[in-house]
Amino acid sequence: MQQFLIDTSWWVPCYGFLGAILSLPWATGLIRRTGPRPAAYLNIFTTLLACVHGWALFNATWGQESHELIIHWLKAADLDLSIALDISSASVGAMEVTTGLSLLAQLFALGYMEKDWALARFFALMGFFEAAMSGLALSNSLFLTYALLEILTLSTYLLVGFWYAQPLVVTAARDAFLTKRVGDVLLLMGVVTLSTLSGSLNFPDLYDWAETAELSPTVAGLLSLALIAGPIGKCAQFPLHLWLDEAMEGPNPASILRNSVVVGCGAYVLIKLQPILMVSPVASTALVALGSMTAIGASLVAIAQIDIKRALAHSTSAYLGLVFVAVGMNWTGFALALLFAHAIAKALLFMSTGSIIATTSCQDITEMGGLWSRMPATTSAFLVGSAGLVGLLPLGGFWAFQQGVDDFWYGQPWLVAVILIVNALTAFNLTRIYRLVFLGEPMPKTRRAPEVPWTMAVPMVTLTIFTLTVPLIMQTLSALPSWQYLNWQGSLMIIGSGLTGLIAGSIATFNHNWSRPIQAPLRLMQDFLAYDLYVDRFYRVTVVFVVSTISRFSAWFDRYIVDGFVNFVGLASIFSGESLKYSVSGQSQAYMLTILVGVGLLGMVLTWSMWESALGVFF
Repeated sequence: MQQFLIDTSWWVPCYGFLGAILSLPWATGLIRRTGPRPAAYLNIFTTLLACVHGWALFNATWGQESHELIIHWLKAADLDLSIALDISSASVGAMEVTTGLSLLAQLFALGYMEKDWALARFFALMGFFEAAMSGLALSNSLFLTYALLEILTLSTYLLVGFWYAQPLVVTAARDAFLTKRVGDVLLLMGVVTLSTLSGSLNFPDLYDWAETAELSPTVAGLLSLALIAGPIGKCAQFPLHLWLDEAMEGPNPASILRNSVVVGCGAYVLIKLQPILMVSPVASTALVALGSMTAIGASLVAIAQIDIKRALAHSTSAYLGLVFVAVGMNWTGFALALLFAHAIAKALLFMSTGSIIATTSCQDITEMGGLWSRMPATTSAFLVGSAGLVGLLPLGGFWAFQQGVDDFWYGQPWLVAVILIVNALTAFNLTRIYRLVFLGEPMPKTRRAPEVPWTMAVPMVTLTIFTLTVPLIMQTLSALPSWQYLNWQGSLMIIGSGLTGLIAGSIATFNHNWSRPIQAPLRLMQDFLAYDLYVDRFYRVTVVFVVSTISRFSAWFDRYIVDGFVNFVGLASIFSGESLKYSVSGQSQAYMLTILVGVGLLGMVLTWSMWESALGVFF
């Protein structure tokens, strides 16, 4: 039975593709009489099959050695492109988290998008989304990993642009797609280079090559930067971070997965690439620098947002920045623990946010208030998700931060400060959102807001319970330190930073003046943070301006120089032909004379050098 489960492990990602394919008759409108809900049920059923199969596979691989499945896709001369799968408890566990969260998100979407006319198309895209993420978890080949990352990029474009009748949605989908393409193109350059240098794209072969690789510093540095470019785009890290903020224009159930496991897939790929990145110290420096900048910068930007989804999305970039720092410092244990704790807590936060949006039809936190007594399940979910995200004992976020503090305590104390700052700013931001949305006097849009229906409440309550059990799961996975070896000083600093943010968020004044302060210094600072440190405007006056100028010049050159020359030749041919029509006599001897004169002149031109030599003898 164990061997059968291992041999059929590649079925698990295929369940999502199967659900997407089965939904096509409803998504394309071939079946209309039944409505779109059967497509949703089919996708939920296939995702449930993936969860059950993945759970059985996880039990079969727990405590066992990893297995590798290799499927040769293309063999030509020395080129061998194979699909390699790593069947281990770690990879299968990551896949099970993906399919489990996908199942809960799809159940939530059944109620959230109940009245959407394109429900079947949405669930087909969700199945496509789930299949790519599940395949990434099992992939043991950089070739397959890159292909699945491309599927994720396409899925992001289609899901962000789901409501394509809205101009802002179209712009957001385009920007998200193009921003990710920048990182994907650079990653493709690194993949091609690695294939040439190592002769294989399977991760075990690449690890063996990296141990003995002798590259020049320039080549090694460029290769490592190209390899991290893809994860930078997928994880919304500076300078490719703006797409995640705009992607919040898409449906909320897709945002649940995008902010929990989609960005985690990019970080998971980075962790797989970590042994290869060690060929150059440039990669470590870049990861730590970019991760630290994004972690602190995104945390500051988040506290100035009034759109509830965007405020949470920026905190996603901040936490993934800490993951980049961990990978850059070779502490992959901290990176995996933080990814797991963040994925569960952030999925719950976005689920509670979706409940608020579905009930109030509003995302502006300055127009909300007093929801705690009207939406108790949603309020509880938001509180548990917030506690699980920040360093509050004893939930998962605290233990993930504890491991990071232990790793950086002696060698890199300034990175401990980065973790504490992110923790404090996140606690401040979540407290601010909670006060404006759930406490205070009810506003017109929240005065009669009811609790969400059971189709949305059941997955939300289920994930709430699961978030509370994250420490037990980490204990089972031996990811928690024993009490006698616990760094109590670091633990107190984590708890203190979380409480500092909580207290500051509790006593700060939040009202309509905060959304647009009157005092000039405060107003300028809030605008600076709210507009993402003006990075978007900086891009418009630099990169966008240069590309636009080059494009306009290229269009002008093509129209007036290239096309102009071709059009001139065509007009000259027409004019000369028309002129010749009225100048000929129609007599054959005249034609022969013209041909002889033309051939003679052409011969004189071709033999002019010979005539010059002959004349030089006489003169």
